[in-house]
Amino acid sequence: MNRVRELVEASRAYKQGIFGEGIGVAVLDSGINGEHPDLQGRLVYSYNYLTGSAGCGDDCGHGTHICGIIGGTGAASGGRYQGLAPRCHFLSLKVLDREGNGSSGTLAQALYWLIDHGKEYDVRIINISAGSTELGGKKKSYLLKAVEDAWNAGFVICAAAGNQGPARSSITVPGTSPYVITVGSSDDEKAVPFMGVRRTNYSGRGPTAACICKPDVTAPGAYIKSCSTDFHKTGRSCYTEKSGTSMATPVVSGSLALLLSSCRHLTNKEVKLKLRSSCLDLGMPRNRQGWGQIWIPGLLESVV
Repeated sequence: MNRVRELVEASRAYKQGIFGEGIGVAVLDSGINGEHPDLQGRLVYSYNYLTGSAGCGDDCGHGTHICGIIGGTGAASGGRYQGLAPRCHFLSLKVLDREGNGSSGTLAQALYWLIDHGKEYDVRIINISAGSTELGGKKKSYLLKAVEDAWNAGFVICAAAGNQGPARSSITVPGTSPYVITVGSSDDEKAVPFMGVRRTNYSGRGPTAACICKPDVTAPGAYIKSCSTDFHKTGRSCYTEKSGTSMATPVVSGSLALLLSSCRHLTNKEVKLKLRSSCLDLGMPRNRQGWGQIWIPGLLESVV
């Protein structure tokens, strides 16, 4: 995360006293280990949609890692692995199991709960670091409708482009929605491990089947060191490395939490327009980089 913060120049926000305070980020993932030193006191609500019970840990590690990227304090590393928005707060909606798998119905259920209750917790951003290429028919339509209903309710939604690249039209659902902010990896030329195989050029490419240009934006996604859910086990570190568009997506969510904490009146549409006009052009094709790599100084420029 020290490398990521430098690449997106997060220090510009911190020098202005912007740390994400007051912004709620709902993480629809495998849960959060709220006992991690970097996340203590930051989890304001959690629910396990797999068991239908309040409260949940993280038996996969994916969600805890993502929260560390969005806004871990870096307490266990002397600030070295601090996330982007270290004063935001989290809602954990567990929709993925210990293997990182879930269903479109469970994800949609969580989204509709947020539509009804998210504003009670000051949720402005929804992070979805999950996706599928296999949904079809009613399942696909139902999930996309839920995502778009949540967008129309005013939430900023960041969704992963998926790791099915580099084929054309390899963006995963719900990142195919024209409403959401779809995030690819800006550094997918680096070989990273997936299911025991090292891959490059994995980040999902557009356009979508409906000829929508995607992804919208990119962020670093390779070898991101962030919070480990197993930190309390003997011999385990407080941090672990993971790679993919799942890791790039919370970089954008955390960056947008900084933007919204500095300018709370912005609508989700205005946030998207601001993002479009402020990215760094990496010189890559549009279907790979979108508008470019997220860049915090540009994002915060002329915010009123």
